[in-house]
Amino acid sequence: MTENRKLVIAIDGPAGAGKSTIAARLARKFGYVNLESGAMYRALALKAIERDIGFDDETALLDLAQRSKIELLPRLDGNRVLLDGRDVSIRIRERDVTEAASKVSVHPRVRDWMVARQREMGEQGGVVMEGRDIGTKVFPNAEVKIFLEADPAVRVERRMKQRETAPDQAPRIAAELLERDHRDTTRATSPLVPAEDAVIVDSTHLTIDDVVARAEELVKRALASGSPL
Repeated sequence: MTENRKLVIAIDGPAGAGKSTIAARLARKFGYVNLESGAMYRALALKAIERDIGFDDETALLDLAQRSKIELLPRLDGNRVLLDGRDVSIRIRERDVTEAASKVSVHPRVRDWMVARQREMGEQGGVVMEGRDIGTKVFPNAEVKIFLEADPAVRVERRMKQRETAPDQAPRIAAELLERDHRDTTRATSPLVPAEDAVIVDSTHLTIDDVVARAEELVKRALASGSPL
């Protein structure tokens, strides 16, 4: 096999493990498209907020999703996210949308709709997709599957740095992550678990460069062998 072959790279893991950063770096390295599944849920959550639709109303959320157009446009500094043609790239990173997205994403029919859209985006290969069920549900045949994990305390530190949060907010951030972990791991549809054939990478004591180097090695091995890793 040659490096002309376009792989599907799946990166899963809990909040704060470093998925988005690693996915973006890998996409740039190999000239792939970085598909953020989380950005899609965030966009839908934002629309639900704007339309005053309850996060527990699965039927209404599914109807909203089916009437929405969510686009991910790759660029060097991260995806540009369009919701019905409107740029919401910055708005969907705000706290209220982040919290809403984790509630919207628990509904099975909403997840099924999202999975179908994500598969359409990645069906030609040449994509890096990160999320919580990419290797288990969205692309179970992905050539490279990585499950990123890290100690909860380290994930809290990373999230605070990312948001430029004051030190006294650590308890709140920790509580948010624990609540998100609980929702992700206990939901009925596609709970957060490593795929059986995923390579588990614990980034607790690793730098971003260390993790990227490990991921690049896995991709290069898959390209060279033609076998899933």
